[in-house]
Amino acid sequence: MDSHVSEHETTPEAFHEPTRRDFLFLATGMAGVVGAGALAWPFIDQMRPDASTLAAASVEVDISSLKKGSTLQVKWRGKPITIRNRTDKEVADAKKVPLDQLKDPVARNANLAADAKATDENRSAGAGKENWFVMIQVCTHLGCIPLGEQGEYGGWFCPCHGSVYDTAGRIRHGPAPENMYLPPYELTPGKTVKIG
Repeated sequence: MDSHVSEHETTPEAFHEPTRRDFLFLATGMAGVVGAGALAWPFIDQMRPDASTLAAASVEVDISSLKKGSTLQVKWRGKPITIRNRTDKEVADAKKVPLDQLKDPVARNANLAADAKATDENRSAGAGKENWFVMIQVCTHLGCIPLGEQGEYGGWFCPCHGSVYDTAGRIRHGPAPENMYLPPYELTPGKTVKIG
């Protein structure tokens, strides 16, 4: 192979001025890109959540009439949410449980750090509001809906496979590996709870 570069290839004549053909080629390519984007936009746009989904991102629930020992069920993002005004006995029973007796020692509370301990206070609305309890009522074994105020500990019982939860939603017996989850929520001064 001859590595010699001819003089003709390095002269300015080797570089030509853009022609009308070059312009048409570039313009056609750009029109194709714009057209493809315009064609794809309806498909991309349809994947955005609609207004009803965005509205369900958070829900505010009036709990002013919820007496001690009463439960209110609501839906949030398609999941059943339990809001319970626990009795003093339920709170006391949950506080007495040593952490080393728990199958899952983690709080699973979206409002706290991921490694927070599963104390009753960390599972409830917090100090001074321990009677308020907000939980996603879904069994962590296979996603069943446990029955409330049931089971050995007066909390929740999943009849599908026998998981038993206490009044703080912590797994005590059965195949469920984790405590039931607590959604992000906050109690507002006007006796409402905002979930999400």
